Amino acid sequence: MVYHSSFVDEEGITKACGCPLLPLKSHIKGPAPVSDQDRTDIVDEAITFFRANVFFRNFDVKSSADKLLIYLTFYINVALKRLGGCRTLAEGTKAIINLGLEKVPVPGEPSFPFPGLFPLPQSPQEAELLRNYLKQIREEASGRLLSVAYRPNGTPNKWWLAFAKRKFMNIILPS
Repeated sequence: MVYHSSFVDEEGITKACGCPLLPLKSHIKGPAPVSDQDRTDIVDEAITFFRANVFFRNFDVKSSADKLLIYLTFYINVALKRLGGCRTLAEGTKAIINLGLEKVPVPGEPSFPFPGLFPLPQSPQEAELLRNYLKQIREEASGRLLSVAYRPNGTPNKWWLAFAKRKFMNIILPS
C-alpha cells in the first residue's frame, strides 16, 4: 500500500497549478510559509516514505498534497541517482548543488516529468510562483537528503544510495 501525505487539503493553503504551497521548516528564501520546527512537513514525509513509495508503479492520488509527494519522491530519486557516483559528502554536496542550479520545469513545459498531474498555469505569475516553490522545496529536500544519504563521517550510506537504481512509477530518469 502506498503511503499518502497527511496534509489533506488544509484550509487557507495557497495553491499554484493545483499544487498546495505547504509550509516548510526551512531557512531557504522562497514563497513557502514557514512551519514550526517541531512539526513534520512535506519534505519530512517525502524522505520518510521514499523507500517504500519508490517501489510502486501506480500512485492513487487522494489529495493535492499527494501530488506534491509524488513530485518530491521523483526528485529524491533523481538526486540519489546524481549521488550514486559520489564517494564523499563533499562530492555529494557538489553534485546536489549542481542539480539545484538546473532550471525547474513547471506543468506545460516539455521537461516537466508528470504531464497531467498538475493543471497548466493560468498566468505567467502562477507559473513563476510554482517554479519558485518547487525550487525552494527541491533545495530543502536536497539538504535533508544529504544528511540521510551520507553518514556523519562523510561516507555514503548504502542503504539509501541503493535506491538510485529504482524507477519511480516507471519513469525513465534523466542522466
